[in-house]
Parts: sequence; C-alpha cells; structure tokens
Amino acid sequence: MPRGGKKGGHKGRMRTYTSPEEIDAQMKAEKEKRRVNNEEEGAVQNDGAEKLADSGCDDSDDENPMRRRPGVEGLIEIENPNRAVQKSKKVSQIELDEPKQLSRREREELEKQKAKENYMKLHMAGKTDQAKADLARLSIIRKQREEAAKKKEEEKKAKEAAAAAARGVKSMSLK
Repeated sequence: MPRGGKKGGHKGRMRTYTSPEEIDAQMKAEKEKRRVNNEEEGAVQNDGAEKLADSGCDDSDDENPMRRRPGVEGLIEIENPNRAVQKSKKVSQIELDEPKQLSRREREELEKQKAKENYMKLHMAGKTDQAKADLARLSIIRKQREEAAKKKEEEKKAKEAAAAAARGVKSMSLK
C-alpha cells in the first residue's frame, strides 16, 4: 500500500457550484467598485485640468498621463525601454525617394534569385560546365541515332533486294 494510505484524494470531493444570485451580487459589486474608481479618477482629472488651465499649457491633449487606458494596461504601470511608441506620420513627411531598407533574409533571397537567373542565362547560352557536358552528350546521342537510322535503312534495302531476287527466281522457274 502507498505511503499516504487511503486518505481521500481530490477526485472524490463534491463539487460546489456558484448560484446565479451570488454571481449577480459579485457583478453588481464590481460595477459599483468601477463606478467609484471612475468618479475618483474624474475628480483627479478635473483638478489636473484646472491646474493646467491656470498654468496655460495647451499640449495637455497630446500626453495626458491620467487618461483612461483600456483593459489591464490601466492597472499596471510599466516602463519598458524596448517598447516603441507608435508615432503617426503625415503624408507630407513620408519620403518616397529614399530606398526601402531590406532585411537580411530579403536581401539574401533577392541575391539568390539573381544568381539563379544569371546561371540559367549562361546555361541557355551553353557557357556553363553542365551545359557543355549536356551538349556533348546530346551530340553523341544524335550521332548514334543517325548511325542506327543508316544501318536500318541499309538492312531494309538488303531485304528488298533479296525479296526482288527471290521473286525473279520464282518467275523464271515458272516459264
């Protein structure tokens, strides 16, 4: 028997379910808590806005540290030096003249494609070693086929001559 004995594991326990009334009560409590937090933030923002209005700063719209952020972002304050701030550019600021910077992989892929195209061009011109070997092998095969065709033609003529001679002998024997 195992060391712990039979003390009852987690599998045999009864399951407990949350009643719908309890869920509703929890949701109402969360809503109330949010409403109270929003009111407090609104009061703080109003105080900050009044102070900014008194000081005469107009660039409070661009960077408002107390603005409400969606989701968990508003709950956690993180200073991440690697996080790039998205800045929108105007159409007049975009420069179309400067060349697009390619990544290393894109650059290597373009170089590979250019090298392949160059090789195929040289191969079609017959300037590569492989093309020369292919052309030599092709010329040998053509010569062999021509010789085979000549030999076949000669055999055919010899058969026709033999057949004509045999017909001539038969026709002479019949007379």
